[in-house]
Amino acid sequence: MSSTPGAELQEPDYRFSLANERTFLAYVRTALAMEAGALAVVQLLPDVANEQWRRAAAVVLAILGLVVVVSGYRRWALNQRAMRRGQPLPDTWLIPILTTAVTIASAVVILLVSR
Repeated sequence: MSSTPGAELQEPDYRFSLANERTFLAYVRTALAMEAGALAVVQLLPDVANEQWRRAAAVVLAILGLVVVVSGYRRWALNQRAMRRGQPLPDTWLIPILTTAVTIASAVVILLVSR
């Protein structure tokens, strides 16, 4: 971590660092679940939709998984830096984006399954 001139870095309470790490690991688990979902859509649901729709859904899930894991790491690093500098934790855009994406994915699944 680079520090700005005059910014004194301090070791945060280990409980906060560990909580930050657990949050990052939750992002990793979410990303892995999306990757598994992408594979499952292509391989295990041949009767739900045609192949193009299944592949499109799998690609969207895989890309979303990639975004989640990269963004989760970035969030972990920014939180860690803020804690070491004694600054407020930064805001995130990941939560609303992830909520919207999962809502849309759920609606699409409901539509496909109820046909």
